[in-house]
Amino acid sequence: MRVLPTKNPWNYKNKVMKTVILLIISNVFMTIAWYGHLKFENVPLWKVIIISWLIAFIEYAFMVPANRIGKLEGMSAYQLKMIQEVITIIIFIVFAVFILKEPLKWNHIVGFIFLFLSVFFIVKKF
Repeated sequence: MRVLPTKNPWNYKNKVMKTVILLIISNVFMTIAWYGHLKFENVPLWKVIIISWLIAFIEYAFMVPANRIGKLEGMSAYQLKMIQEVITIIIFIVFAVFILKEPLKWNHIVGFIFLFLSVFFIVKKF
C-alpha cells in the first residue's frame, strides 16, 4: 500500500507566518512612503515623491513574495488582501499616534472594529 505525502501542518503554519511577517515589513515601508513625508512639510513635493517611490520599491520587494507564498499555500486573494489591510491599519495607528502625534479617537476605534469584523468574515473559511 502506497502512502501519499500529506501537507505538514507545521510547514503550512510556518509559510503563513512567513507571509504575515513579510506583509508586516512591507507595510512598515508602505506607511513610511505614504505618510512619512507629512513630517517634512518644508521639503519640496517633487523630492518627497521621489523619496516615497524609492521607499515604495522596498515595500514591493516584500509584498510580492508575501502574496506569492500565501497564494501557493492555499490562501485566496481575498484572504491575502484582508490580512494585509489589518496589518496596514495596525501599523498606521502606531505610526499616526507615535510619529505624526495624532490622537486615536473613539470613532476611529469603532470604525477599525468594523473593519476587523469584515476581515474575520472574509478570512474565515465557512
